[in-house]
Amino acid sequence: MNDLLFLCQRLPYPPNKGEKIRAYYMLKRLAQSYRIHLGCFVDDPEDWQHADALKDICVEVKALPLNRKRSSLKAAFQLLGPKSMTELIYNQKPMHDWVSKVIKTVRPSSVVVYSSAMAQYVRPESGLSHYVLDFVDVDSDKWTQYAETSALPMRWIYRREARTLLAFDRKAARDAKACTFVSEPETALFRTLAPESATRARTLPNGVNSNEFAPGDFVNPYRDGAPVFVFTGTMNYWPNVDAVLWFADEILPELQKTQPTAEFYIVGAHPDPKVQALAARQGITVTGRVADVRPYIAHASVVVAPMRIARGIQNKVLEGMAMARPVVTTPQGIEGLEVHHGAEVLVASSADAFVKDVEKVCGTALGETMGQAARQRILEAYSWEQVLAPLDGMLRL
Repeated sequence: MNDLLFLCQRLPYPPNKGEKIRAYYMLKRLAQSYRIHLGCFVDDPEDWQHADALKDICVEVKALPLNRKRSSLKAAFQLLGPKSMTELIYNQKPMHDWVSKVIKTVRPSSVVVYSSAMAQYVRPESGLSHYVLDFVDVDSDKWTQYAETSALPMRWIYRREARTLLAFDRKAARDAKACTFVSEPETALFRTLAPESATRARTLPNGVNSNEFAPGDFVNPYRDGAPVFVFTGTMNYWPNVDAVLWFADEILPELQKTQPTAEFYIVGAHPDPKVQALAARQGITVTGRVADVRPYIAHASVVVAPMRIARGIQNKVLEGMAMARPVVTTPQGIEGLEVHHGAEVLVASSADAFVKDVEKVCGTALGETMGQAARQRILEAYSWEQVLAPLDGMLRL
């Protein structure tokens, strides 16, 4: 077996949130053909207990601490400089030192960089300039979206981050063998923003573990008889915060007019203060981190993904579909997914339409039929083995 250097901005375990899930299954796929040397950061103290969990699939795991608050403060002092805050936050000398050691002693034949923030560790002078770079999403455009809905001074900061991060990403892409994105819209957007790297931009979608996320005998965490709408995700991530606030403010009250016992469960770690405040409202539960999201999905009347700001494929949608539950989302929530409105999911573009679609599938035969069709679509097109198969060819370019 040849050696492969895999750099990731966050410890990809446990696979319980978007970027960790994708990175973990990439590692599992690559471990079939390579001896993997993994370099990553730990920015959540609770993750240290999992630092050794990846040693079964990696020959070496270098997990380094990253204090995001301290690093962000340090980066803020350089706001007038040319570098993005993302690049500065992840610019850590111990990681540079470790990568240099691996290059000199191991001489890996292949390199995968997960998240463009980690591309600074494989600069041309390192001798590892030709790598596969998984952007996942076009993060610079995310900052542009944040700027459009923010007041000064944050609007200026977000616009600056969008500009400087795009410049960094374009430079990183020019050195890569291939640049991958989670959906065709993301790939097309990057080709527009970085035309010089258009031929290197490829789509590598997300998948789902359909054996793990499958209908089963899970203990019901809800009160018997009440219709339950569930949203899952990391709850300090602004697109998720925005989604649940919109649902709680404009959609749930309308649903409760005809279903007064209806409950909205917000399931996910690190709830933002605005999310925590929702728990004071009738019919809303904010769980925080849970050991297993599957019981909450399995017993939900409807899985809701009311995304208004979104980047790439939504794992919450894939997981709801895989567990054969009816899913109601927005156009942003199905970006990059080849699914059919009315057959496998329902897609609503307004609050009124969202209410009507939830009512169509909540506790109805249509909801159960749609859930079964959704699972079948996952089995046909969205297993991790299927979606990651092109990665092998990219590394041989």
